[in-house]
Amino acid sequence: MSEAKVSQKEPKEAHDELKFNTTPNIITLVRMGFVPIVVAMLFVKDPTWDVAAALVFAVASITDFFDGYLARTRNQETVYGKLLDPLADKFLVVSALIMLQEMGRIHPVIVMLLICREMAITGLRALASAEGLIIGASGSAKLKTTTQMVAIPFIMGQTLFGIPLFMAGQVLLYISLAISLWSAKDYIVDFFVAVREKRRVKQSERRVVREARLAARAARLEAKAKKGPTPF
Repeated sequence: MSEAKVSQKEPKEAHDELKFNTTPNIITLVRMGFVPIVVAMLFVKDPTWDVAAALVFAVASITDFFDGYLARTRNQETVYGKLLDPLADKFLVVSALIMLQEMGRIHPVIVMLLICREMAITGLRALASAEGLIIGASGSAKLKTTTQMVAIPFIMGQTLFGIPLFMAGQVLLYISLAISLWSAKDYIVDFFVAVREKRRVKQSERRVVREARLAARAARLEAKAKKGPTPF
């Protein structure tokens, strides 16, 4: 029954992966546009503006779900989206972390560890791309992002409607740091496993080609021997 349903499924319409003005890409650009707004609000250093910055950050974080969801469901995944979506997330999170550190709400070591982790994984992805490999986001990495997206506005707002959020944000941030370091380990292991497998496949293919060439050469020599010496 399931096979019949699959066979009747209509193929997705072809789309241009170099098209820029798609809805997911526009949403991603809007998220990037929220970054200077959040930073400017935090520069005011006023409790009311801090809460406003937290709310804007939360809205920007929610858009991260919608652009990916729309890109997948509407078959609108593009080269630009694959580049801009992770950049928008990093711009938003890193800018907020630096501002909160400058405001004395996050320890500098935490910020350095989180930013260095992001730089390391970005470099690893670039190296993987050069090897012809694609390393997808792991489950722990997605959990890390979700935890950060909740922790940061809690630390920004500190309190909301009389509810203390600062300590909860600090705990979540430390949890996100632990997940970040753990997921970095997953990325590194997956990368070297994929590279080792690719090397093994390449060596196997080369061996098959070499054996095929030797077999073809042996066949030619055998055929030539059967024909006997060439008469003069």
